[in-house]
Amino acid sequence: MLRLGMSLDAEEPAGPPASLSQSLERGLAILSAFTSAGPLLGVADLSRAVGLNRSTTYRYVATLAALGYVQQDAETRKYALGPRVVDLGFAALSSMEVTRVAHRHLQALSDETGYAASMAVLDGPDIVYVERCRSRRSAGVAVDLNLHVGSRLPAYCTSMGKVLLAHREPVALRTLLDRTDLARRGPKTIVAREQLMAALARVRQSGIAVSDEELAPGLRSIAAPVRDRTGHVVAAINVAAHLTTWTVSLDSLVTKIEGPLRRTAGEISTRMGYRAVFE
Repeated sequence: MLRLGMSLDAEEPAGPPASLSQSLERGLAILSAFTSAGPLLGVADLSRAVGLNRSTTYRYVATLAALGYVQQDAETRKYALGPRVVDLGFAALSSMEVTRVAHRHLQALSDETGYAASMAVLDGPDIVYVERCRSRRSAGVAVDLNLHVGSRLPAYCTSMGKVLLAHREPVALRTLLDRTDLARRGPKTIVAREQLMAALARVRQSGIAVSDEELAPGLRSIAAPVRDRTGHVVAAINVAAHLTTWTVSLDSLVTKIEGPLRRTAGEISTRMGYRAVFE
């Protein structure tokens, strides 16, 4: 059986770093072409997405299919991500130290506040949910927008995304924003880059971020950073509430949630080895 990464073309690149595998890079590019907006793609679609001719693309896809990383739909003859990708994704999430230590703290936060509590990490211009807990209190109301572990959202219009963007180095932040389409997602989405930069500066100063109907109508969330032993922000946690279950002002919501949220972020950070001396 062929192994992902072995050469499928007669030629391998003579140029850029000899230690890198062009075949592996191409195979991963094909896998990355599948998104929630395009979960089913044909060889022609993939060829255009990765910039290879159709015969070369087909050889890569055939190898990925043989290994279980993609699978073909019998009716459309198009391809979707296969079970091996799902296995890898969940293995990566479960192996992350921060998710191992965070679960019970997030569950306690959700139970205390009565709202869903989540954790996310930054992946390019998006956030990826790595943990999510719903309140076990009978009065708790789930606000999930079909969110689950592995869900992705644009960072710029989410509270956790703002936390994670705010703590990126300036050059890295500019690069991420260059790749971000500041499209309007909710009635109060920040769509001007200058305003977003100002909002991120306030997040760095205050230590918390708020999304007030920026992702979706009626949805509000408050987030705080999680740090590792070196003081770097490696994740963010938030609590989300909907105007149908919390109709008072945003300030009132922040007053209710901020204390438990900061405490929980601190507890998880401490478990990650963080000490305030690094601040």
